[in-house]
Amino acid sequence: MPTLVSLFLRRTALGLLAAFALAGTAGAQTAAPAATGIIQEITNVVGLQPRFELRATREVDNAAAVVYGGKRYLLYNPDFLAAVNRAGRTNWAGISILAHEMGHHLNGHTLRTGGSNPQDELEADEFSGFVLRKLGASLAQAQAALAAVATDEGSASHPGRTPRLAAIGTGWRRAETQIAASRRGPAPSAAPVALAPARRSQADDADDKDDADATAAATPVRLVGQLTFRNHPDQPYYLTSGLNVVRVADDDTPVVVGHLTRTNSTDFPYVLMDGRQRRLFIAASGDVYDPQGQRVATLHE
Repeated sequence: MPTLVSLFLRRTALGLLAAFALAGTAGAQTAAPAATGIIQEITNVVGLQPRFELRATREVDNAAAVVYGGKRYLLYNPDFLAAVNRAGRTNWAGISILAHEMGHHLNGHTLRTGGSNPQDELEADEFSGFVLRKLGASLAQAQAALAAVATDEGSASHPGRTPRLAAIGTGWRRAETQIAASRRGPAPSAAPVALAPARRSQADDADDKDDADATAAATPVRLVGQLTFRNHPDQPYYLTSGLNVVRVADDDTPVVVGHLTRTNSTDFPYVLMDGRQRRLFIAASGDVYDPQGQRVATLHE
């Protein structure tokens, strides 16, 4: 068996080696139920489906996220995971390795050519720390694998131990901040969606529109900020003085799409809730995060 310091050190040539194993050699086998359960727990906390196949094989030295034949795989050597758990003195060590490799898939690293690079490895480490906190691990438990087996010296493909431990800590603390904000914020309503009432007459609708126009004229809306979403940068959303989030419809009518609620958190002082009770967390800096910790928008004046 390879030495433990080879942790995550070969993701380039490993893709070909894994491909041969997956093509039908005796070394490839179905993942153990425990490993499958770990992957399911990880995908549950990040709200995603595992769009890859988990395989246990002794044809690989350690663990790797690879793409072969247009399909994604997460490969791991069960002997290696067991040895890492012994070295780290906790089962969280092996879990962190699976989370790290899963982070390569979810961050899109396996879609690029060229193999491992330091930035990708740090992103996968940060994902690992984030996931392990969501699963209930302490910071020391989340860092156990790398603390026990990684070397201080970096390489062209992998950073040294210190920056990797720091990246795990960054992800862990990000999850901790989200958990704290969620606990302090208001609980989302459990009421089901309300069905729209039956269509009324055009005369009734006209009367309601007149009443609404009169109310709007009496209480003008004051805009105090703007939200820009990363997925829709050309669609502006505005924050009103009443903490409502509105967008402007095609007929120039403001449409309320969400509302901000204050929290007791200094890191995330506001929670944005839409009409479907979905929540986004607004940091003091104005950055907006989804429950999975991804930055999705920016709030600015």
